[in-house]
Amino acid sequence: MLQSVLLPNFTIEPSWDAVLQTEYQKPYFVALSDFIKKQRDLGVKIFPLRGFVFNAFQKTPYDKVKVVIVGQDPYHGEGQAHGLSFSVQKGVRLPPSLKNIFKELQADLGISTPSHGCLEGWAEQGVLLLNTTLTVQEGSPLSHYKQGWEEFTDAVIKTLAQREDPIIFLLWGKNAIDKCRHLQDPAFSRHYILTAPHPSPFSAHTGFLGCRHFSKANELLKNLGKEPIDWNIK
Repeated sequence: MLQSVLLPNFTIEPSWDAVLQTEYQKPYFVALSDFIKKQRDLGVKIFPLRGFVFNAFQKTPYDKVKVVIVGQDPYHGEGQAHGLSFSVQKGVRLPPSLKNIFKELQADLGISTPSHGCLEGWAEQGVLLLNTTLTVQEGSPLSHYKQGWEEFTDAVIKTLAQREDPIIFLLWGKNAIDKCRHLQDPAFSRHYILTAPHPSPFSAHTGFLGCRHFSKANELLKNLGKEPIDWNIK
């Protein structure tokens, strides 16, 4: 189990631990752990809070992943991030990108805008809500880029790509598409890749709105003999 200076006395979900444990002793991960520890020791506020950094893995075990949605780095405001890409904790104002996700949900599946933006219900059904970078400094977007997280999440995607059981990847925006570019390799052709612009207000109207990824993902799941996702936010 993961026992590092990054998250002392924390254990990652067992099925993920089995496929990721070789990463923990690699130099980049040791350096990343040291970086996070030093930042916290200096009193720097880092989001999400320590217990939520690996929340995506806790909520969606490796062998239960059916759909992957790749985000960038966590929200950098107080109380927002809780380790699931695009999701915010209940009671937190909806960020603009999440508002556009809900607009597309309504247009695609007729799902009314929910009263909160917590996507845990998706994660618990097999939707891995994975950010490229898993931590961020308060008020400083992209502040933990190039500290090692990208290599770790590359390893996560690689282990998923190696699964024989097909996975549906929903890639929104250039960052997510570039992150998963190697999935175009014929060796991974059993997986399904749906791409669209990022749901940010700057790009949502260039193709995210109208992409119908939620209904398309469910149709693919049905064709694979799997239970579709209930995309309602409850």
